[in-house]
Amino acid sequence: MHEGKTVIRCSHVRRSYLDGLRVIEVLKDVNFDVSRGEIVSIVGPSGSGKTTLLNIIACLDKPTSGEVFIEDIAVNRLDDDRLSEIRRHKIGMVFQDFYLLPALSTLENVEAPMIFNNMPEERRKERAAELLALVELSNYAHHTPWELSSGEKQRAQIARALANDPPIILADEPTGNLDTTVGGKIVELLKNLAEDRDKTVLMATHDPGAASQTHRVLLLRDGVVQQRFKEAPEAL
Repeated sequence: MHEGKTVIRCSHVRRSYLDGLRVIEVLKDVNFDVSRGEIVSIVGPSGSGKTTLLNIIACLDKPTSGEVFIEDIAVNRLDDDRLSEIRRHKIGMVFQDFYLLPALSTLENVEAPMIFNNMPEERRKERAAELLALVELSNYAHHTPWELSSGEKQRAQIARALANDPPIILADEPTGNLDTTVGGKIVELLKNLAEDRDKTVLMATHDPGAASQTHRVLLLRDGVVQQRFKEAPEAL
């Protein structure tokens, strides 16, 4: 177990939905902590609730019951304005499908979240350039997303997730559209962010190779975290 300060904590988290007259329980009783400087993967079969759980931690959804803490703040108790503030300052998101804005350059895509955070233009451009250097995309600063490979798009998305220097990176299937070699490099980059830059990284994945590179692996099945592995289980 990593010994840093707890940054994410889920306590008895439940999430259910109404489907007509039927109640569907996606998350039944989820409990775990993630520490600063730790990269943890969540694995489980399709439909097990991995994305639902990430969305709750990202303050994009609320649990039906239970509590989620981000740096000791019970986010499920906050109003929409405060949740928006948490999302801007505390959380960076990395998605399987990239979601880069096609009309903007790579640099402008990385710069975009800083505009909403009211960062001065000169500092925005300087920080965006620094982040592109971090993910080894300096030579692609003025390329559009259409001119980037899948691996380059994912690295650009990671740079964008770091734009406002959040303590938490949430990654939903970040290697899903990548081949094994490129996917391994993406997970290595995320792991370096945890170990070298003290970020807390929580990653949902179906990829045993990606999960095996993380500090811990949580198995989400039947709505609960059933087991905690130090290495990825052979079959997810």
